Amino acid sequence: MTEQTTRLVLPSHIEAVADGAAAATDFVQNCGVGEEVAFGIDMAVREAITNAMVHGNKEDETKTVELTLNCLGGALEIEVKDQGEGFDPASVPDPTEPSNLMKTSGRGIFLMRTFMDDVQWSARPEGGTTVRMVKKF
Repeated sequence: MTEQTTRLVLPSHIEAVADGAAAATDFVQNCGVGEEVAFGIDMAVREAITNAMVHGNKEDETKTVELTLNCLGGALEIEVKDQGEGFDPASVPDPTEPSNLMKTSGRGIFLMRTFMDDVQWSARPEGGTTVRMVKKF
């Protein structure tokens, strides 16, 4: 397994989530990740891209979402960057609380944290948010 990196720039429309997820799936397979682990990575990537497009960029097609995938010998590092106003992940309600169970949204961050080994958000100096996810395999 060799170190490799792929970077994609996606338009901020929801149809592009599938393009980003497909590219991530191909990359993950080439990186040597097993099928079970790959499923969780796919879910996390879809949620991160969707959040960046919908909540970060507010589906503003003049803004983009950048997806970077790094295979680093035994670990996969994924970054998703938006050009939005930023947010505090701690302010997102816990979807496992009884009052939130029937809500139709709000599970993306929970899923990312469930399927990945490390998930961190940071504000970008030029504006926007970066979510960095790591999966060890």
